[in-house]
Amino acid sequence: MNRSTPVATTLKYLALTAYLVFLAFPLFWLVSTALKTPQELALIEPTWIPNDITFENFRAAFDEQPIVRSIFNTLLVAGVSCLVTVVLSIPAAYVMARYRSVLSRLTLVWVLLSQIFPFILVIIPLFLLLRDLGLYDTYIGLIAVYVVWSMPFALWMLRSYVETIPIELEEAASMDGASKVRTLRSVIAPLLAPGVVAAGLFAFVSAWNEFLFALVLIRDPELQTLSLTLVKFIGAEGVARLGPLAAASLVATIPSLIFFAFMQRRLTGGLLGGAVKS
Repeated sequence: MNRSTPVATTLKYLALTAYLVFLAFPLFWLVSTALKTPQELALIEPTWIPNDITFENFRAAFDEQPIVRSIFNTLLVAGVSCLVTVVLSIPAAYVMARYRSVLSRLTLVWVLLSQIFPFILVIIPLFLLLRDLGLYDTYIGLIAVYVVWSMPFALWMLRSYVETIPIELEEAASMDGASKVRTLRSVIAPLLAPGVVAAGLFAFVSAWNEFLFALVLIRDPELQTLSLTLVKFIGAEGVARLGPLAAASLVATIPSLIFFAFMQRRLTGGLLGGAVKS
């Protein structure tokens, strides 16, 4: 077996370190900006580390805008969207992978086309449809849009996972008297854990960060999501109040980071469990 030379190993670690720094820099700059005074933020040449650390920006952000309520609204919408997307995608992906028919092929084509179709073109028809159905300016309407938006990616991913599961496992379960529903729940679903976690992460993060649909479909201030609240820190002339905006954005990243860390542990456990069961 070929072993890496010390020079190659050093280069790999340097490249990995540079990549981590590249990923962490936006978060570092966000923290630095949130802790700076207005005078330091007004400097022409910005400083990397605040000279005088202040938490005034956090106080201003919470006093001026309903950050906590917006976080709750976004958690509700993103969490329900994630759950519904995963629950609907598992049986749909199974049918697409196991039953070859004209309908499954058409569904696959729809999945591919939906990923390249610009969503800005459906905003007005979507608004009119939800208004006529009485779902405009409601959580249900926004969640339905997010589910439809996330399902193509979830279907495509889970379909690939289902195809890697040996059909012999399903045949063995059928010989033991298990129904299709029982086989899907007890045999297929546990082996899909890595794909389910990845699809759930995508659905959650997409709904958490989404702005355009929420802007058009939500009018009630009590229902507004976090992205709509953050944009209020930008004035009518397009001038942003960097301190409170950075502080509110930093607070807004915490729930998604916690959710990602929690789901990452499930992803690792699912990979190990799938490897053992395979």
